[in-house]
Amino acid sequence: MKNKLRMFLCAVLSTSLLLSAPVLIQAADAQDTTEDTETKQDLAGLKYDHSLELQYADQFSVDYYEDGYALITIEGDGQFLLVPDGKEAPDGLDSDIAVIRQPLQNIYLVATSAMDLFCALDGLDSISLSGTNADGWYIDEAKKALEDGSISFAGKYSAPDYELILSKGCDLAIESTMIYHKPEVKEKLEQFGIPVLVEHSSYESHPLGRTEWLKLYGVLLGKEDLADKLFQEQVDKLKAIEDSESTGKTVAFFYINSVGAANVRKSGDYVSKMIELAGGKYIFNDLGAEEDNSLSTMNMQMEEFYAGAKDADYIIYNSTIDGELTDISQLLEKSSLLADFKAVKDGNVWCTNQNLFQETMELGTMIEDIHTMLTSDDQDLDTLTYMHKLK
Repeated sequence: MKNKLRMFLCAVLSTSLLLSAPVLIQAADAQDTTEDTETKQDLAGLKYDHSLELQYADQFSVDYYEDGYALITIEGDGQFLLVPDGKEAPDGLDSDIAVIRQPLQNIYLVATSAMDLFCALDGLDSISLSGTNADGWYIDEAKKALEDGSISFAGKYSAPDYELILSKGCDLAIESTMIYHKPEVKEKLEQFGIPVLVEHSSYESHPLGRTEWLKLYGVLLGKEDLADKLFQEQVDKLKAIEDSESTGKTVAFFYINSVGAANVRKSGDYVSKMIELAGGKYIFNDLGAEEDNSLSTMNMQMEEFYAGAKDADYIIYNSTIDGELTDISQLLEKSSLLADFKAVKDGNVWCTNQNLFQETMELGTMIEDIHTMLTSDDQDLDTLTYMHKLK
C-alpha cells in the first residue's frame, strides 16, 4: 500500500513539474527580454528608442537613442556612438565605444566596396581621402573626384599618409578587413583620435546583405530614408525572380591567373549564391561552405578545372583581375583546353564588366542579369548591365 501511495505522489509531482515548466520557461524568457531591454534603455544616460530594421545583413546593427544618438555595432569588431551635430558624447560612456561626430565631411575611405554605396546616397562630398588612386577606380564618380582633386589619395591601407590625413581633419576612417593584417595602422589612426570602422560586408552570408550596408552609411550621413528606398529597389528585383523554379543549368565562374591556374569561388561564396538565387547551379557545388571569409576563392590546376567544369552550361569569366575580354579567341589564348568546354561550343560564354566588384549597390541587378542569361530565348542578347557575351 505504501509503495502504491509513493508511486501516486511521484506521478502527481512529475505532472505538476511538466505543467509548470512552460510557465518557468516563459518567466525566464521574460526576464531575459527585460534584461535586454534594460541594457538598451540605458547607455550612459541615453534612453533607447528603437533599432534599425535589417532584412539580410547580420554583420552590423544600429540602435537609436533619444535626441538623435545612434549606437553602431560591427559584429566581432567594435561599437561606435554616432553623436548628432551640436550634441556632445554623454559622460560615463564606455571607453571601448568610439565616438563619431556628425556631420561627416572628411572620411578616409579605404574599403572600395563602400564607395558605390556612398555615391548612391549622393554622399561623395563627405569623403575627402581615398585609399585607392584614380587609376584603381572603376566607379566614374570616384575616379573623377580623384582626378579633379576633390578627393585626395592618402595612401593604401598598409601605408597611409598620416600627415595628409591629419591635415585634412579626418573624422572617420572606413577600412576593409585587410587592415587586420596591419593592426599597427589601425592603432596609429586611433591614437590620432580618428575612429576606425572596419567594413565587414564581405562577411555577409547573403549577397543582398552586402548591399544592405547602404543603410549603415545612410545612418552616418543622416540619409536613412533614401537608403531604405534604394535598398528596397534591389530587394524587389530579387523578389521578382526568387520564386522562379530552378533552371537546372550549371554555371562556372572563374578567371585564369598569371600562372595558368583557374581561380574559382568556393561553394559558400556570395557569387555562387547569386547564381543559385538566379535559378542556376554553381558547377563546383562540392567545394564546401567557406570557413574563412578571407578565403572565398581557391586556385585549381587547369586539368582539375577541366574535369569539373567542361560540361557547365554557361561560363562567366571574371574580368576583375586581368581586364575584360571581348571575344572567345581571347579566352582560348588563356588556355586551349577551354575550347572543349560545352559552354564554349554552345556559345554561352559571358564576361563580367570590371566594375562588378566595386559596384556593390547593384547586387540585385547582378542576380537579375544572371537570371536573364539563364532564361532568355533572345539569340541576339549579348549585353546585360554587368555582363556581356563573348563572340
